[in-house]
Amino acid sequence: MPTGAELFVSQIKHLGIKRIFTLVGDHLNEVLAVAAREGIEILDMRHESGVTHAADAWARITRKPALSLVTGGPGHTNSLTGIATAQLAASPLIAVSGSRATSVADRQAFQDIDQVGMTAPVTKWSAQPSSAAQIPFYLARAYSEANSGRKGAVHLTIPVDLFTQEGGATAAQVTPAGASEGGASPSDIERAIALLQAAERPVVIAGSGVWWSGASAELQGFIEHTSLPVYTITMARGAVSDEHPLCMGYADPALNQAVHRAFQEADLFLVVGKRIDYRLALGGARLFSPKAKFIQIDIHPQELGMNHKLDLAICADVKAALNAMTEAAGAPWSPKPWLDRVRGLKRDWQDRVTAIAAEHSTPMHPAAFYAELKKCLPPDIVYSWDGGDFSHWGRVTLPATEPGKWLRLGPLGTIGSALPNGIALKIAHPDRPVVVMTGDGSLGFYIAEIDTAVRHKLPFVIIVGNDAGWGLERELQGELCGSTVACELRSTRYDIVTQGFGGGGETIETLEQIRPAVERAFASGVPYCLNVIIRGVRSPFTDWQIAGKKK
Repeated sequence: MPTGAELFVSQIKHLGIKRIFTLVGDHLNEVLAVAAREGIEILDMRHESGVTHAADAWARITRKPALSLVTGGPGHTNSLTGIATAQLAASPLIAVSGSRATSVADRQAFQDIDQVGMTAPVTKWSAQPSSAAQIPFYLARAYSEANSGRKGAVHLTIPVDLFTQEGGATAAQVTPAGASEGGASPSDIERAIALLQAAERPVVIAGSGVWWSGASAELQGFIEHTSLPVYTITMARGAVSDEHPLCMGYADPALNQAVHRAFQEADLFLVVGKRIDYRLALGGARLFSPKAKFIQIDIHPQELGMNHKLDLAICADVKAALNAMTEAAGAPWSPKPWLDRVRGLKRDWQDRVTAIAAEHSTPMHPAAFYAELKKCLPPDIVYSWDGGDFSHWGRVTLPATEPGKWLRLGPLGTIGSALPNGIALKIAHPDRPVVVMTGDGSLGFYIAEIDTAVRHKLPFVIIVGNDAGWGLERELQGELCGSTVACELRSTRYDIVTQGFGGGGETIETLEQIRPAVERAFASGVPYCLNVIIRGVRSPFTDWQIAGKKK
């Protein structure tokens, strides 16, 4: 009879899972040995939080459930940040932790903690099978929970003795049900079209639901048919290229100051697959005119009208809804005069950023660095973005031009995770250039994962803005508190650290050094760190934060 480990591996293969993100530990030895023997790819990393971050990133970028496998006790607790990050990002992560044997439960055994109870608040579903024979069922249930409705993280704790235990006659493979693709009612679609036609200053805001539904082409087709301006955010970045004449860029007022003016003037919003959350000022008057009408399309009914009164709520898969709306719109629409206004606002903001980037002092202004970097990045680049002022200047400057090639931290704001995320992006896109944009504070969280990238031969470029401090917090404290505390770091040579792990790197101090260094980095064939010496400068993101806190 098969063991629990053999049942585990057989079921994940049945589910189409071909890779395990992991960090080895005593609870996992049996199942890892079986997985390796059966040809499952093992991506072994250096920290359990890095494991779950990388699995989350792979799930987001491929739109498929990913499996993380960590040991129990501290391995499990280390993994929680990545699990919570995946849950808030609606990412289908199946997070499995080993644990002490069932025979010593509740007897002060080594590393015995309530892992299921600890994980339940930050997952869609959390459970522990009672026998080896139940492992296939629990994996199938986990897969279905993670991949249905609004996707999210799930957790299984599997005690070590279940992996060695024989499964018995009740063991069976289970196939989970497919995800639902619900459509909107015809009357809702007709009502939405009528509201959009009647509006003088309509705006489309596209969020991650567009990505998860695979609706990039449908979104672009809809706005081209109706000549409506669209702003993108979260996983919808690049769903319509920032360079498209109907795309006005980021829907985030903290990064696109044109948004504030446009949203205050708009009289109708079509919110497609986007929570009206903190990034949209919780739907409040700081960002939106109280007189504006709202249509929201979301597959998750609890989101509809949560933070703003709706004139029309459509609970549906956004791909189906956009197709139906394009068909219901009839003949192509002529552009409204409003389109010229929002284009003008976009140009004004871009001109302001260009003027800031013209400052060529030393140390470099981040905007000046990114303006030069924009000229020499490969055209098919894939981005992993971290937090902090340096990264925010990049998000202001560089365009998102393709769906699924612009990965952010997510609603938990888990700084540092851009590095393990970058590992997952390179696995998903082995033939494309991948860049991790991060700050010196953020890089420190998971810097040992450079070793992971080197060992697994994953050549990507890390660009770290080095201002020797926690720059964003330094700016916030200086403005709001009048002084700073615990914000300073050493100006570490992160390029030399990367070389110590077996990668490559160099330091950039002037604009003239950027192009040749970038070309060397992408041609190196190894993980390569560009240690960019910058001046600590408040980003538009931080300006927005300060303005909000002062009110």
